[in-house]
Amino acid sequence: MSRIGKKPVVVPTGVEVNIRDQEITVKGQRGTWTRAFHPHVQIELKDGQLIVKPRLEGRKYSAVWGLSRSVLANMVTGVSTGFTKEMEIIGVGYRATVADSILKLNLGYSHPIDFILPDGVTASVDKNTFVSIHGMNPETIGQVCADIRKFRPPEPYKGKGVRYTGEFVLRKVGKKK
Repeated sequence: MSRIGKKPVVVPTGVEVNIRDQEITVKGQRGTWTRAFHPHVQIELKDGQLIVKPRLEGRKYSAVWGLSRSVLANMVTGVSTGFTKEMEIIGVGYRATVADSILKLNLGYSHPIDFILPDGVTASVDKNTFVSIHGMNPETIGQVCADIRKFRPPEPYKGKGVRYTGEFVLRKVGKKK
C-alpha cells in the first residue's frame, strides 16, 4: 500500500478539474495543465477531492499509485498558487537582470550570458544577486534552475558561483606555505 497514494488531493475553490479516460485537465487562475496518467491507476473526483486508486494490487501498481497522486497534487497546486525556486549569485561583479523573458547573467566571463526562459516560466531579480524563478510546473522550474546553475556552479575555495538559496557548499582549505 502506498502511504502517499492513500491521501486525497483537495481541490481548492477556483480550480476546475476535468477527467476524460486517463487524461486529466486542471484549470485555475495561473493557467491550464493537461496530462495523461498511467493506465494502472484510476482517478475519481468526489466531494471536491481527487481520489487516486490502483487498478490491481502489486509492487509496481503501488509505485505508480503514489507517483500519480504526487503529480496530480502538483498540478492542482501549480494552477492555483504556482511554484517558486530561489537562487543566489555570489562573486565580485556577478549579477543578473531580467528583460521580458530573457535573464541576463554576468558571471565573470568575458561576455554576458542571455538565458531565454521557456513558456510559462518567469523570473524576478532582487538586489542584482537574488533570482526567483516562478511557474506552475515544478519539473520545468527545476530544469531551468539546473541550467542556470550549470553556467557557473559554486566552487569550493571561495564559494563563488550560482547556488540555490540555503544550499551548503563545502569549503576547502587553499594552498599552505
